[in-house]
Amino acid sequence: MKKIVLVAGGTGNIGERLVKELLKQGADVRVLARLSSDSKKISKLKALGVEVFQVDMMNQSELSKACVNVSCVVSTLAGLQDVIIDAQKVLLDAALAAGVPRFIPSDFSLDFTKLTNGENRNLDFRREFHAYLNSKPIAVTTIFNGAFTELLTGEMPLILPKFKKILYWGDADQQMDFTTMDDTAAFTAHVAMDDESPRFLRIAGDQISARQMVQVVGRVSNDTFKLFKAGNLGLLGLLIKLIRAITPEKDELYPVWQGMQYMRNMMSGRGKLIGLDNDRYASVKWTSVAEFLMRSNSESNKI
Repeated sequence: MKKIVLVAGGTGNIGERLVKELLKQGADVRVLARLSSDSKKISKLKALGVEVFQVDMMNQSELSKACVNVSCVVSTLAGLQDVIIDAQKVLLDAALAAGVPRFIPSDFSLDFTKLTNGENRNLDFRREFHAYLNSKPIAVTTIFNGAFTELLTGEMPLILPKFKKILYWGDADQQMDFTTMDDTAAFTAHVAMDDESPRFLRIAGDQISARQMVQVVGRVSNDTFKLFKAGNLGLLGLLIKLIRAITPEKDELYPVWQGMQYMRNMMSGRGKLIGLDNDRYASVKWTSVAEFLMRSNSESNKI
C-alpha cells in the first residue's frame, strides 16, 4: 500500500520540489495550499496527480480532513510568527486529531538549537514552535541544511563580482554549511518515507570557508578574487542593532537586518552543523558550491 504524504505549502520553492521528489519515490501526495494560492501552480500540481486541498490554514477541522490516512505531514510553510508558530500549531493539532504518526516542521536552516533568544528573529519563532511540538505525542524529524546555496547568487552578499571580492566577518577560515533547494527536497522526501528517521538530521551539500570560496569563485569565473574583511563579529552585531532600530517595523520575512543575523550565526560558527547525515540515503547526490556556481554562471553569467 502506498504511503500518503501531505505537504503544507506545496506551491512554494521547497514545497514544489518536495512534491516532485515524493512522486519519484512512489508516494501518494496531498498538498495543502492557501485559498489565495496561484491558480496556475495549483493546476500544475493537479496535472502531476497530486490531490490539492485549498483551505483556510487556521481551520483545524478542514486541515484534519486532509490529514486522514496520511503517514507523514511535511510543513514547508514560510512566514513570521503567524505562520511558523500559529499556523503550524493548528496544522500539528489537525495532524494529531487525524491520527498522523509523523511530522516534519518547516525548519530547513542552520542549527538553531545552539542559539539563544534574540540572536535571530526567524529562528526564535522556530524554537518557540519546537517547545509546543516537543510536548505532543507524535514522531518528529527536523532537517537542518545550513543555508540554501542559491542565496550565494541572490540575497546573501558574500560574493561581490563587481569588486572581485569575497566578503566575510570575523574569521576567514570559519566553515559554513550550504545545501541547494533541490538536494534539500530530495533528502526531505526520503525522510518523509522513512519511519525510522530520528529527531534531528543534519545535511550539507558543501562546507566551505570564505578563504576557500576565493579559490572556488576564481576557478568558476576565470578571474582573481580576494578576501574582503568587513569587520569583526562585534561590529556586525552593532550594525544589526543599528539597522534594526532605524528600520520601520514591517511584516517582512527577510529585512536586511534579518539576513545579517543569519550571516552572523554562520560566520560565528554558532549554527555550524556537526555530524552530517549525508550518507543516510545513498541515492541523494550532493551539489557542491563549485558545481552550483558553475551551473549558475553558465546560465546567467552572474560571476
